[in-house]
Amino acid sequence: MTDERQAIVACKAGNTENFRFIVDKYKTRAYQAAYYYTGNREDALDISQEAFYRAFRSIKRFDITKNFYTWFYKILKNLCINFIHSKKSRRIYYENSNKNTFTSEITSSDDNPQVQLEKKERSQLLKKALDELKNKDKDIIILKDFQDLSYAEIAEVLNIPAGSVMSRLYYARKKLVKKLEFLNE
Repeated sequence: MTDERQAIVACKAGNTENFRFIVDKYKTRAYQAAYYYTGNREDALDISQEAFYRAFRSIKRFDITKNFYTWFYKILKNLCINFIHSKKSRRIYYENSNKNTFTSEITSSDDNPQVQLEKKERSQLLKKALDELKNKDKDIIILKDFQDLSYAEIAEVLNIPAGSVMSRLYYARKKLVKKLEFLNE
């Protein structure tokens, strides 16, 4: 199967084997998105797998004229937010998870130890600044800068007018820069 649309149509018709194509295509992006929210590898893996399971269960309701990933991302994002809220309500904050996991995949074996340490420190600072943003600001930055969604896709995911995406992204990035400057002092 080489076409996403064909795989989805086949799944909607009951051929569940074709969902593997969808999972293989989006598993890395899904994991990364969940990781940006949770900051923990195991939680991100669990949440992304649950999102695929829920998407699979709901595939018959998916509108084939829409973008699959934006539809899927809504499921994933809701699971992440619910997960974070449930952890907070139990007073177990995801900041207490292994803080090194956010940066472990960023370093390269080609870098010397000093460069790796600097990258790790910058990544930890970015993660902390992102965590301090309001959800609406964090969401739009993750969607654009980490998930590389188009403005139209972001508008669809967030249920806002396409024209609002650019302005919200602009202001969210300004807030992120201020947080980074404050944390860097």
